[in-house]
Amino acid sequence: MIFTVAIDGPAAAGKGTIARAVAAEFGFAHLDTGLLYRAVGAKGGDPVAAAKLTPEDLARGDLRSLAAGEAASRVAAIPEVRAALTRFQQDFARQEGGAVLDGRDIGTVICPEAEVKLFVTASAQVRAHRRWLEVGGDEAEVLAQVIERDRRDSERGVAPMVAAPDALLLDTSELSIPQAIEMAVEAIRQRIGQGRA
Repeated sequence: MIFTVAIDGPAAAGKGTIARAVAAEFGFAHLDTGLLYRAVGAKGGDPVAAAKLTPEDLARGDLRSLAAGEAASRVAAIPEVRAALTRFQQDFARQEGGAVLDGRDIGTVICPEAEVKLFVTASAQVRAHRRWLEVGGDEAEVLAQVIERDRRDSERGVAPMVAAPDALLLDTSELSIPQAIEMAVEAIRQRIGQGRA
């Protein structure tokens, strides 16, 4: 079975947590596409050359840092970097056995034909607090970084972060993790059921 779940949304909305849970629930492969961009940014040097990633690049221990996230957002705005990583993501998405991809342009650019599209969001304040709990530092500074990253990701000329018109909007601001996961799982169950009818 080829079945793609596209999960998009801003930083710290919970899309990675939901994507991992969904992949485990249905036995689908999972790709955190942000790690691709984080790896390119973390490598430094010419971003287009850095976009030729190796397994070692994706195994770096610093890819979850704030610095890697900031670097990812900058290199993701470069059309040549996006083009280099698009094919990898599209091939992953259409593999036999099903796939879940989470990022910022999966449902709109990478996999507009995905069987299920979710746009996971939360208020900037909630997301900044979650990120601050992960990385520490000055919470006000983390909030400023979240707001700036949202602006950069949503206003970039190539593949801006927007919800696909047919995406299910999942606002996790007031939801527990189990509640958010159950809503996502139920949406996918319904779509799989329709496909088998």
